[in-house]
Amino acid sequence: MLRKPHTRYHRLHVYYLNRKDVEIADDPDLIGTWIEDDSAIVFFHRSREAYMQELCRRQGAKIIYQADLDYRDWEAGVEITSFFTRSLLVAPVWEQRAGEVEGHHTIVLDPSVIFGSGFHATTRLCLETLERIMCDPLTGIRTVLDLGTGTGLLAIAAAKLGAKRVVALDNNPLAVAVARHNVEMNDCGDRVEVVQHDLNGGLPDTNYDLVITNLYKGLLIRLFEDTDFWKARFFLVSGFIPGMEGDLLAALPTTGIRLLERSNRERWRLWLLAGQDGAGGVSPSRPEIDREA
Repeated sequence: MLRKPHTRYHRLHVYYLNRKDVEIADDPDLIGTWIEDDSAIVFFHRSREAYMQELCRRQGAKIIYQADLDYRDWEAGVEITSFFTRSLLVAPVWEQRAGEVEGHHTIVLDPSVIFGSGFHATTRLCLETLERIMCDPLTGIRTVLDLGTGTGLLAIAAAKLGAKRVVALDNNPLAVAVARHNVEMNDCGDRVEVVQHDLNGGLPDTNYDLVITNLYKGLLIRLFEDTDFWKARFFLVSGFIPGMEGDLLAALPTTGIRLLERSNRERWRLWLLAGQDGAGGVSPSRPEIDREA
């Protein structure tokens, strides 16, 4: 996360360690530590090679990869800047504006090095679909579960758009810290709870109006095959490309789930699904899932 004297991200100095249980001293140049499997990936604003070498010597770790990146390279070459949707303004913290823009809810975001800034096609698909269904009075969505929240953008958007209770889960400790920080910056702490949770270790209660799952294919399949997953009224599913749809369709329950919407952005796909109690007045685009698609 950003801390003084830093006001935005320019360079990323990345150190990939062969252990996850390393203790990193507090440092204003430290962006954060990303834990992945049994490794720790440490991000700094400036080079800390000498410090990291000494840390590894003291703690019995090893640097197995390091890099010096432009922040735009981390974000797939995209400059992170403000953007509008129909009723939202999403602004990185370094472009924070005073007050609300007429007709729009403002979301101020520290994107850090976490997925979900709104520029990746899957996040934007989810954000725009979430906005549309939250603004539809026929859906009546008041509770939302965001699985794999990343920066917390979708959870914050749900709260800004009228959800009374949002629970946002992520397995990555850095993502949890960033999401909590973003929730606080947007004054949504009374409606949004961010929790560290590993979906591979167990399914949370999904008895919500809407469940958001912008996840990778393997985890989506595991969720689909768990009968306890299908408790929500609506499911917003993304994180996959058209070539993955066959396997995902095969993992869906054979009854009780309807496809309301199927959309694309760049090479990514999104489904909006309804459970047995989720159709309400919303007209599905087709009456049943097309498993040959």
